[in-house]
Parts: sequence; C-alpha cells; structure tokens
Amino acid sequence: MSSKKRITNRIRFLNTYIDSLTAAEAKLVVDQYIQERGSRYVVTPNSDIIVKMQKDPELKNICDSADLILTDGQMLVTLSRFLGKPIKERVCMTDFVWDVLDLAVEKGYRIFLLGGTEASLKQAVKNIRRQYPTLQLAGYHSPPPGFENNENLLNGINERIRTARPDILLIFLGCPKQEKFIYHNREFYQVPLSIPMGGCVDFIAGNVKRAPIWMQKCGLEWFYRFLQEPKRLFRRYFIDDVKIFGLTLQEIQMQNKNRK
Repeated sequence: MSSKKRITNRIRFLNTYIDSLTAAEAKLVVDQYIQERGSRYVVTPNSDIIVKMQKDPELKNICDSADLILTDGQMLVTLSRFLGKPIKERVCMTDFVWDVLDLAVEKGYRIFLLGGTEASLKQAVKNIRRQYPTLQLAGYHSPPPGFENNENLLNGINERIRTARPDILLIFLGCPKQEKFIYHNREFYQVPLSIPMGGCVDFIAGNVKRAPIWMQKCGLEWFYRFLQEPKRLFRRYFIDDVKIFGLTLQEIQMQNKNRK
C-alpha cells in the first residue's frame, strides 16, 4: 500500500504533543499504519506520564517522536479545554483495546500480547479467546522482572515476537518500561504497530473492575481505582500526578506573556 499521510490533528499540549482524535478516528489511523507495514508505535499520555516526562528526557523524546499520541486521561481533556486547546475526547486504553481487537478480527490481523503477570496474562488470553473465537492470536508472553536489562532474555523475546509475525503488538509493562522497550526494540522484533497499554491486561483478565460510567465521564475513574488499591496508588495520584497543575499554571503564564 502506498504511504498516505493521515491527518492526526497534532497539537502542542503542556510539555508534549497530543493527536486530537476520537477513538473512531484513532482506529482508522491504526488500520492505515498496519497496512503500511512499517515499525510504527503509539504512546498514550495521561497525567502520570506527562509528569514523568519532566524528569525523564528519554521518555519525553519517545513520546514526542511517536507516530500516534492518544490521550488516555480525562484530566488532560478537561485541562485542554481550560487552556483553549480542546482535545476531542479521551481515548481510554481500557476501551480502545477492544476497538483494536475488533479491528484485528475485521481485517484478519495477527495479535501478540506482551507483559502482565503470568496468571493475569493467561486469564486475559482466555477471556479474549472466548469473546473473539476467530481472532488470530500470534502469541503471548509474560517476561520475568528485569528482562530488559538481560541481553539474552531481551534477544529471545524479540525473536519470539518476530517469528510469530504479528501485525499488532499490545504491551502491558507499565510506564516508562513499555515505551522504552518499544522505542529501543521495534526494529528488532519488526511489528507494523506497537501499542503500550499498561494495566489493561488486569481489566481484560477481570482482576480489576472498571469505574461506573458516571465516574468515567466525570473524570473520577482514577479515584475508583485508588479505592481498589490505595496503598499502591496513593503516591501516584496524590503526590506525583498533582504536579500536572504546576505545568498547567506555567502554560497559563506563558500564554499571558505571549499576549502582551
């Protein structure tokens, strides 16, 4: 297929960029990128990732350089409207993963799943196979901790993925490990499109419940997750992620300065 530029409505937002797309539009871009058979990758910024970029130049470069940058955070959508740079909608990975699987079934694309605990991944695969009996699942693998620092393990995983010949690689390693794995290894495992999806594997497996719809629409899904895992998520939500308001204040000050 000849390369055709897909308009992604990329805008500057806080310390990075965002492709202002609906989930339906993002699905079309994903389809095009797969058909073009390159080695493209997606990133999915939320408040946590944007804050992490402030102290991690490598992560910032990876996100800024991505082929598709989707907003996986309702807070970002809300802030974008407040700043006068409205993002169309949140493309929630917990929902978008099903859009990707739908696309794979529609077009006959092969899927490979990487990451999550062995138990969670196996249950996720079981649930996916039950819901999508015709899906071409090229393979799945739960790598051991620290694999990214072990050359033999890393080479083995890249070879496993490459040999399976998937069209889409879904990665559940958490940020920034998943983004850095993609960036440094995509030319070795040779998959047309790689998509990091963090903790989505636990939702697919049924280990973690989604917030009620009204909480999702109000931007309170993070609080629902916090109530389920308060010890693990307290620092992230109440110490680290609130720093995004400092970035927003800086943006407002810059906008005011530019108006003068």
